[in-house]
This record gives sequence, C-alpha cells and structure tokens, in this order.
Amino acid sequence: MKLWSKRLTPALAGIASAAVVGVSLTGHAAAQQGTPAPPGKLAGEAFKNVTTSTLKTLTVDDFLGAMGVMAAALGYDCADCHPGAGSDKVDWVFDTPKKKTARKMVEMVANINRTNFAGAQAVTCFTCHHGRDLPTTTIALDTLYGPPNEEKRDIITRGEGQPAATEILDKYIAAMGGAQNWAKITSYVATGSSLGYEGLGGGGSFTIYAKAPNMRTVQIQFKDHPERGDSTRTYNGVEGWIKSPRSLLGEYQLTGSELEGAKLDAVLSFPPAIKTALTNFVVGVPDTLDDRAVYGSKDVWVVQGRGQKGLLATFYFDRNDYLLLREVRYSSSPIGRVPTQIDYSDYRSVAGGVKIPFKYTFSWLDGRDQFQLNDVKTNVAIDASKFARP
Repeated sequence: MKLWSKRLTPALAGIASAAVVGVSLTGHAAAQQGTPAPPGKLAGEAFKNVTTSTLKTLTVDDFLGAMGVMAAALGYDCADCHPGAGSDKVDWVFDTPKKKTARKMVEMVANINRTNFAGAQAVTCFTCHHGRDLPTTTIALDTLYGPPNEEKRDIITRGEGQPAATEILDKYIAAMGGAQNWAKITSYVATGSSLGYEGLGGGGSFTIYAKAPNMRTVQIQFKDHPERGDSTRTYNGVEGWIKSPRSLLGEYQLTGSELEGAKLDAVLSFPPAIKTALTNFVVGVPDTLDDRAVYGSKDVWVVQGRGQKGLLATFYFDRNDYLLLREVRYSSSPIGRVPTQIDYSDYRSVAGGVKIPFKYTFSWLDGRDQFQLNDVKTNVAIDASKFARP
C-alpha cells in the first residue's frame, strides 16, 4: 500500500482527492490516479455517487473546487470520509456516515439560501463550521474580550471618501512601468526555482510563458525527482487546463468558473489590462496586510472587481508605492466561494522598462506554491504548443 502525507494544511487534499461527498470516475470501481476527467461532462455524469441537487450540475473543475471548500470549512482531508484516501487502496464510492451527512448538509445550505435569501449565497459551509467538524454554538469569553475578529468578508464594503478605483489602478500601472512601456511588451518568459511550502514541493524549476493579451502557462518540473511528475496550469485565450500528476484526475479541463480565474491570471500578466479585465470596481475601507516574513506590515488600498460566471477579485495595493501586494480571486460554488490567493514581492525592472514581481506565492484550497524568479526575457517568440493541452 502506498501512503502519501495525510494532513498538510487543514483543508489540503480537498480538491486533489475530491473529499467528503464521494466520487469515482464513471465506469470505475474506484478513481484511478492520473485518469483525465471526461471533457464536457457535469459532475453527476463524470463521477459516481454525486447526487446532491446543487453539486451534480457543476462542471468537473467547479465540483473539485467545491470539494475543497467543504474540506477546508470542516478542517477535513479526504481520509476523514473516504476509506483508504491517501493510499492506492482508496474506495471513493463507499458511503460512510460522514458522506451521508454531508449530502444532507449540502441540501440544507441550498434550502436556507433559497427560502431565506432569494437564492443569494448568504450561508455557506464555513458560515457555521469555521474549520471544525462540529460547529461551536457559544462564544468563548476570551474571544469576546480578545483582539477583534480579523476575518474579511468576500464582498467588500465601499469606503467613504476613498479615491476612485480608476485613480488607484492608474497609479498601479504607472508604478509597474507605465502603459506605454507595457504596450511594447508582447510576450515574456520567466524562469526560476520552486521553493515549495513547509518543506514540500520544493527543489523544482518552473517556467512562465506569457503572451499578450491573454495567454499564460506555468510549468513546474522536478528534473532530480522525475517520480513527482510535471505540473502545468495553462490558458490559451479560450481553453484552460490543469495537469497535476498526484491529484485524483491527473489532468482536467477548466470549463466552469475556474476557467474565468485562469483567464484573469493570464490577462493580468500584462498589468494595464486590469482596468478592462473586470467591471464594477469598488474601493473599500483602508486596510493593513501583515506578512512579517516578506514585507512586514503594509497599509493598503483595497479594490474589488467582478468578472463573468460569478468571478470576484480583490486587490491589495501598497498605499506608498501602489505596487500590488496581494490578489484574492473567488470562483463560485453552491456551498461557498472557492478562493485563490496570489502574493507578490521583490519587484524588479526588466528589459523594456517594466516591473515584474520576482517572488510570488500561489495558494489555493489544495496547496501552495512559492516561486523565485531568476530571469525574465521579454518579447521572445513562444511556440503555440506551450499553450496547448498539457
């Protein structure tokens, strides 16, 4: 029996292993590691045992995102609900008591929002659970008289007397080298090393291929550890794919709201496009980001915009130099939004007079990648195959 690490973060393995509700690729007694998902099918068609009214109609990629939401909300990983998860003896289909309860909870969340909030997503799994398998029901007095709750709402509140969003975005574009300089950049290739997270996933090399206006591929390779396999995230202007050899599916196409997230990542590779990539920008109240390991404490402008298919993106700009420190984008799911967070630092000027962050961290419900760029080449020819299906 092969065993992989069970708990990496409280929510880890939610997407990669499709935790809690119970899935198996149709036609298989158990999901086979590395089997691509059937393209174009909904979760209720592509997997066995997905029967809840709101989850079975999701695309495969959005369903996997929803599994990550559920795992994170309860502090679970796959093995908490699926016998043998984390090994080659997993049985995704077997109905454990927790899986049966999870189905009831998914329907309950849908019913609460439908009957009390006109279908708007006011209640999610995290609303009650907050990382616990059983919700607490009474506040602890130490919490009541302790520091204020720092959890942030997904949808920001408009700040009174704040600058217009266009003013902040224009200053960000100027800080990145200016629209005129970026207009001269048609492509770039960035290379560097994968630092991993908490000792996991490091020791690799990566390459970012970006081509204006909306094509981007990130490839991670482990030449010294080929058994890990190569990972790829790609968006070619129309289609998006994820290849992750150690995940449940190995490779799958993005066809739901996660596709909009991949598109946004590609478009924002060229900063001036931020003004047209989203709509309905709102400037929130001033805030502070604390990351002592990277930049200490920074006062930030908070700007939020909306995209297609329920995409929501929040940007945190340094109030002193207007460089982007953090982006949190949310795709939709019936049981809670699916967050992806990108933190940027170590901005440097490259050929063409533009700035690019040489260090960034990409976090999602299934893990965290940290990258250190070593070299960036601009206006280079990039073969179309780099943006094709992995």
